[in-house]
Amino acid sequence: DNSSRFGKFIRIHFNVQGKLSGCDIKAYLFEKSRITQQQEVERSYHIFYQLLQPAVPELQEKCLLTDSIYDYSYVSQGRTKVDSIDDNEELQFTDAAFDIIGFSESEKWNCYMLTAAVMTMGDLKFKQKPRDEQCEPDKPELSSKVAELLGVDQQAIMNAFVKPRIKVGTEWVTKGQNIEQAMNAVGGIARAIYHRNFLWLIEKCNDTLIDVTMKKVNFCAVLDIAG
Repeated sequence: DNSSRFGKFIRIHFNVQGKLSGCDIKAYLFEKSRITQQQEVERSYHIFYQLLQPAVPELQEKCLLTDSIYDYSYVSQGRTKVDSIDDNEELQFTDAAFDIIGFSESEKWNCYMLTAAVMTMGDLKFKQKPRDEQCEPDKPELSSKVAELLGVDQQAIMNAFVKPRIKVGTEWVTKGQNIEQAMNAVGGIARAIYHRNFLWLIEKCNDTLIDVTMKKVNFCAVLDIAG
């Protein structure tokens, strides 16, 4: 039932008198592969399964989510339920933690929506052009959801997947991609979005744990890289 899969370095700081002056967390070895692929006995990060629970009103509606985890291929390849975990209760704890740590409503909802976008990106569709090695976007209703959740233009993001601009020497050129290449690009962006969102969460937590006005002389630390 452990889906954390990231290492962390936790420092507890003390001032010159030996009194506690705060702490901070640094992430190491974040397992990005688990975001888009799991083994049969594994589960992805718990938050994906929490988002489909009813504990937070309007969560599924605002995040454009369905009721079934199996509608999201990125997070339903392995185990989707763990006997020792109540996902609905965990969602209550997650939502309360946002408020306790001091996230604004917009920050909290943006975090939820970015996570929902990552789930949905696994089901973006592309089709091969006739007599051409390049592909083009398919199923615009799915890409519309992703674009809305990410707050970007639908056509722009899909063009970036099928016709990315790359720099060759000093010039920028457009490169056509087939379906496999486009899906690999989607997976790379999905993992990057989740990873950066995760690191931002740690920064926000650190803001509440450290007092910048207090002098820090020594620290006691724990390095946990086992997940």
